[in-house]
Amino acid sequence: MSKQTVLGRVTQLAKANINALLDQAEDPQKMLDQLIRDYTNNISEAEQAVATTIGNLRMMEADHTEDVDAAAEWGGKALAASRKADELRAAGSAADADRFDNLAKVALGRQLRSEKEAKTAEPTIAAQTEVVDKLKSGLDAMRNKLTELQGKRDELVARAKTAQAQNTMLDAVKNIDVMDPTSDLARFEEKVRREEAMALGKQELAASSLDAQFEALDDLGRSSEVEARLAALKSGKAA
Repeated sequence: MSKQTVLGRVTQLAKANINALLDQAEDPQKMLDQLIRDYTNNISEAEQAVATTIGNLRMMEADHTEDVDAAAEWGGKALAASRKADELRAAGSAADADRFDNLAKVALGRQLRSEKEAKTAEPTIAAQTEVVDKLKSGLDAMRNKLTELQGKRDELVARAKTAQAQNTMLDAVKNIDVMDPTSDLARFEEKVRREEAMALGKQELAASSLDAQFEALDDLGRSSEVEARLAALKSGKAA
């Protein structure tokens, strides 16, 4: 996977509009679960690619440092050889002086080559450093987006459960509507009222029967008194 591909993917995922995706989803919870899995996998892939890119950058930096150090070392050797040549030439040993001057030239050539390699690598190192910084930022954004996704998912599940509980409660209340005259409760209430009315009727009927019995008893008493007076008349004991 190339650095450009990784960078483009990280940038695209980091900028994803979660709310817009949820608006288009038929089942937001399932989509969030899938997004979380995709993000987790993409983060893992991106981390590996970024780690490889960082490793390559560190190798180039190490090579650059080695070239810079080598250039300095060869420069030091060239200077030492040149001074030795000057000493030998001053002492009248021209042949040996020329030999050390040649060594100084060889060292200077090595120094130039190392400096060139170091200079050639610098633009590449700078570009790679910029890429690595962007990839790190993209990874941080992806991790933040994953946290946001997980929070959205938990919030959505909680809201769905709450809505389901509310709908269940409302359905139950609707099925037990005490104001509905056709409901089971209303019919039961009507049955109770009929039973109460029957009891009242029986009480009233019982009271009427009792009054009639007392009236019959009074009539019987009056009849007895009349018979008693008649018997007294017949026996001549009438007052």
